[in-house]
Amino acid sequence: MTAPATDILLTGPQFDLVATQAQFPAFVGGLGSGKTKALITRLKILKCKYPMGNIAYYLPTYDLVNTIAFPRWEEELSADNIPYKTVKSNTPMIRVEGAGEIIMRTMDRPARIVGYEVMHSGVDELDTLKDKDARSVWTKILARNRQKTPDQTKNTIAVATTPEGFRFVYDQWYKKPPSADYQLIRASTYSNSRNLPADYIRNLEEAYPPQLLAAYLNGEFVNLTSGSVYPNYDRKLNGSTESIVSTDAYKDTLHIGMDFNVMKMAAVVFVYRDGVPHAVAELTGVTDTPTMIRIIQQRSAGHQIFIYPDASGSARKTTNASVSDIALLRAAGFNVCVNPSNPFVKDRVLSMNVLLHKRAMRVNAERCPAFADALEKQAYDDNGEPDKTSGFDHINDAGGYFICYRFPVTGPAAGRSRLSGA
Repeated sequence: MTAPATDILLTGPQFDLVATQAQFPAFVGGLGSGKTKALITRLKILKCKYPMGNIAYYLPTYDLVNTIAFPRWEEELSADNIPYKTVKSNTPMIRVEGAGEIIMRTMDRPARIVGYEVMHSGVDELDTLKDKDARSVWTKILARNRQKTPDQTKNTIAVATTPEGFRFVYDQWYKKPPSADYQLIRASTYSNSRNLPADYIRNLEEAYPPQLLAAYLNGEFVNLTSGSVYPNYDRKLNGSTESIVSTDAYKDTLHIGMDFNVMKMAAVVFVYRDGVPHAVAELTGVTDTPTMIRIIQQRSAGHQIFIYPDASGSARKTTNASVSDIALLRAAGFNVCVNPSNPFVKDRVLSMNVLLHKRAMRVNAERCPAFADALEKQAYDDNGEPDKTSGFDHINDAGGYFICYRFPVTGPAAGRSRLSGA
C-alpha cells in the first residue's frame, strides 16, 4: 500500500489536523468547514504510513456509518486505486487488501467499542453526545488504541466536531486540557468557502440567530441553551492569575460579594489590581450566615474586608435567629456596603457585561471554578429572566452585587437604574 496518488488541496485548518504531531488533536469547526474531509484524509495518510496497522473511525450512529463513512471512505480509497472490500455487518469495516482494516464503530452503543485493537482513531462529531456519554466513549476509544506502531511512535486519536456548547470537547481541549498532547484546531465555515456553494454561508447567516452562528459558522464554544446571560465572558480573555496577597508587610483589602440562600450561600472574593477587580476566591454551598462569617474570619485574618450583600438580607435570616443576616455581618466587624434595595436584575447583569466586554473584570478560574463555570453557562429562561433552576444563579448573583455596587451603569444605557456612582 503506497501513499495517496491524488493531490490533496486542504484549507489551513485542515492541513493543521492532517500534519499535527499532537497525540490528541481536535478540529472544532463550523458547519461546512471540512471536518470530515480533514479527519478522513488524516486517517488515510496514517493508514498508508502504517499499512499493516488497523485504524478506527467513529460516528454517532449506524445510519451515519452507512450514509457518510462508507461512501466517503470508498471514494477516497478508489481515487487512490487502493483495493478494498466493504463489510456491512454487525462489525462494519473496510478490509484493505493486504493492509489491515478500517474499523467502523458507532458512539450510541459504547458497549460495542470492545474486542479489537487499532493504531490510530478518528472520532467524528463527538460533541453531539451528552457530556457523560462522550466521556465514556472517549475512555473506551483510548482503551482500543493500543496496537503498537513499527517505529514506536504514539497511538493517536483525532476528533472533528461542531461545537455544541460547553460539553466534553470544550472541557477536554479548551477549558483545562489534561496535557500538552491535547491540541485544539479552530476552523470557521469561511475557511472552506471555496468548496461550498456560493450562497451556503449567506443562507446560514439568514437561518441562525447570532448565538448559534457563533457556534455553527465560526466554530466557537457558546451557550446554546437559550441565550447566555453573560455572553461577554471569555475564560481566557477575562482570565487572571492573581491571588490574595497576605504577608507581614502587606495584606490585600478584600471585596466580597455575597448571596443569601439557606444551605446554598455563595460569596466571591475580589481584589483590585491597577483599578481592575479580580475574582480570586469563592465560597459555595455554605449553610448559613454565621458559618459564612466564621469561614471568612478564619481565612482572612488581618485583612480589611468589605462585604457587598444581597440587600434582602436586611430582613431575611439564614438561621432561626432573630438577627438579620446583614446585621450579623456588621456585628462581625465587616464593612458592609449595601443599598436600601437590590438593583434591577437587568442593571446588575448589564454592569457585569460592560466590565467583561472591556476586559475590565478578571476571574482566576483556577481559584474560582464555580464562578467561571456559572458565567459561561447561566442562560435565560423562557420568561427572559436569568435561569434559577441550574444553580448557577447563586454565585453569579454574589459576584454581581459587588460589581453593580462599585461599577454601576448609569445614564441612558442603564435606563431604569436605581444606583448612583460608587
